[in-house]
Amino acid sequence: MLTREQVEAFHRDGFLNLGKLLDEKECRELEEEIFRVMREETEKKPVLLRNMTGRDDAVVVQIVNIWEASERFLELAKHPVITEAVAQLAETDTLRIWHDQVQYKPPRAGGPTGWHQDHPLWPSIQPADLITAWIPFEDATIENGCMWMVPGSHRWGNQQRYLASGPNFEPIHREPERLPEGAVIRSVPCEVRRGECHLHHCLTWHGSPDNRSDRPRPALAIHYMPGHIRFDPVGRHVMDQFIHVPVGAILEGEHFPVVYRRSN
Repeated sequence: MLTREQVEAFHRDGFLNLGKLLDEKECRELEEEIFRVMREETEKKPVLLRNMTGRDDAVVVQIVNIWEASERFLELAKHPVITEAVAQLAETDTLRIWHDQVQYKPPRAGGPTGWHQDHPLWPSIQPADLITAWIPFEDATIENGCMWMVPGSHRWGNQQRYLASGPNFEPIHREPERLPEGAVIRSVPCEVRRGECHLHHCLTWHGSPDNRSDRPRPALAIHYMPGHIRFDPVGRHVMDQFIHVPVGAILEGEHFPVVYRRSN
């Protein structure tokens, strides 16, 4: 269970490092699983495998739902420390996977992930109460493209259409008058050591610059849905093909497995 200070920090900042959960051996094994899926050596396949930049000189390998290709990642999504912390922060007794995604930034050629909020990119689900667990399998540092976040930005609503990345990867808001009074745009680096787990709210502004170091940056994001998340589409998403509930219904089904249920 999280301490009162940890809960307050998450609700204040929109992110929180849970500390180290995986040892070196587990990190190596999971990293190798990523490479197996990238080489298409697994019998089962993920939903999506692509270079999300669309460029050869700036690569970010994205794997959506690696848990469907590898049982190891489904077990990781059920990790009791992660799920209990997320359930506590989301004030829910049930968690499902919306989807997961690997973003692998290779050495020297790893491209950027621009400033964004997660929930506006998920136009099939409401409300904006999801929490992401982000776990790197090598140290994620400033040098190899760790995430940067804007503290408190999860409280400013949907600002996605106005976000941009400046020349030094600073976050830019194109129409700052739309921000609430007192909002301060200040980005901070979130270095996360291998095997640690970093949580962030689905409206927290975040992004990650290029990896120009000699070290890779393999990491997994697990997007957790509290039990009350419903199907309410206003656009299209890659997971829509797996949704088989009516509009307005709780989003559930075999592709959105329950990974945590609080026992009474």
